[in-house]
Amino acid sequence: MSTPGHGNGATGSPAGQGLRLTPFRGLRYVPERVGSLSAVTSPPYDVVVRPDGLRHLETADPHNIVRLILPQAATAADRHRQAAETLRRWQEENVLAADPEPALYVYEQRGDGILQRGLIGALRLTPREEGVVLPHEDVMPHIIEDRAALMRDTGANLEPLLFSYRGNGNGTEGAAGVIEQVIRTEPLLSTLTDDGYAHRLWAITDPHDLDTVDKDLSHQRALIADGHHRWATYLRLRAEQPAPGPWDYGLVLLVDTARYPLRVRAIHRLLHRLPVAEALAGLGGAFRVRTLDGPLPDALDALAEASAVPGGNAFVLAGDGRFHLLDRPDPDLLARTIPGDRPQAWRELDATVLHSTLLEHVWQVPDAPEHIGYIHETAAAVQQAELHGGTAVLMHPVHEDVVRELAEQGVTMPRKSTSFGPKPATGLVLRSLALD
Repeated sequence: MSTPGHGNGATGSPAGQGLRLTPFRGLRYVPERVGSLSAVTSPPYDVVVRPDGLRHLETADPHNIVRLILPQAATAADRHRQAAETLRRWQEENVLAADPEPALYVYEQRGDGILQRGLIGALRLTPREEGVVLPHEDVMPHIIEDRAALMRDTGANLEPLLFSYRGNGNGTEGAAGVIEQVIRTEPLLSTLTDDGYAHRLWAITDPHDLDTVDKDLSHQRALIADGHHRWATYLRLRAEQPAPGPWDYGLVLLVDTARYPLRVRAIHRLLHRLPVAEALAGLGGAFRVRTLDGPLPDALDALAEASAVPGGNAFVLAGDGRFHLLDRPDPDLLARTIPGDRPQAWRELDATVLHSTLLEHVWQVPDAPEHIGYIHETAAAVQQAELHGGTAVLMHPVHEDVVRELAEQGVTMPRKSTSFGPKPATGLVLRSLALD
């Protein structure tokens, strides 16, 4: 793998000790071999709503990327072997083909009032103690195990992680200047996905442009916006290698949020084995409870209003055909159940109160996949709870500044506390480690 030169000076990190984003030979769909680029893309693996969303993607095109990121078979080992075989076959059949030379890729998404541009490349992996890549959420070991087996068997990074960094806001210099120049040229691909987002991709191969990007990013550090489990997987797989090589890098999308702010949404909880009636009965006087009239949008408005109160923790419970707003938690209960050795911003997080107070203490719900699910879309969370007799806990999003503040202190939030977006579409560019 070729690595551009280091820069000098310091802003976010000392020069040469910051982000190192390196070119790679992207593996991309050959348009003539698939129905359409839109039909072969997918949301990230953990956003696909299963089983309906999975089935929709599988039937959209026989070569949809979901067959690689979420292969279906009887056992985990069979799933991972199947994905590896599918990836090998698609390359042999020229469904997927490698670009002729290593490149960084400019990626653009536009839709729903958002314009996002960033750089896709192979990022040098750094341990947490170096402070170059800042995680902000805890992770679940069983997910890392699954993703590691999939990456190990396929020998590929199948989808880019979403990272954010803060540039200087100047669109004429550094990486931002390179991006602004490149987007004036003809893109490698352009497609419109079912969610209404338009996607475009360009390759950066000019040595001068690559050096400019490298010097700029060598001063920067990044927040993991989306992909904590895959980042932890990258680090695990690198630790397994006996010598330096392609596993020292992982596929990411870097977005300068000084120019292109991300949208932060909540991730909702689905309590599979706790019916709403039991959840409400178990509260006692722990929270004020109000049953709301009206549809889901009205319930979310009420949640936002309750969450806007300084220090106010609020949730909406759903699953019994109605919506129940929980707010004004008992301060004494919070003091007894929330660890006091963390920053105040962490202790006041809705996710902290949910996990430390409600799930662990009040409802005594075990922290295991068979008990707690995580769903990004509010309507889907409500639907699943109603279908299966569980409880959906709808959350209000946390502000990005709080996330970054805690990450810079080395403090992680409860797992699945945030959903940054828009997330990159999976399937536009892959990284095969065999090509590096």
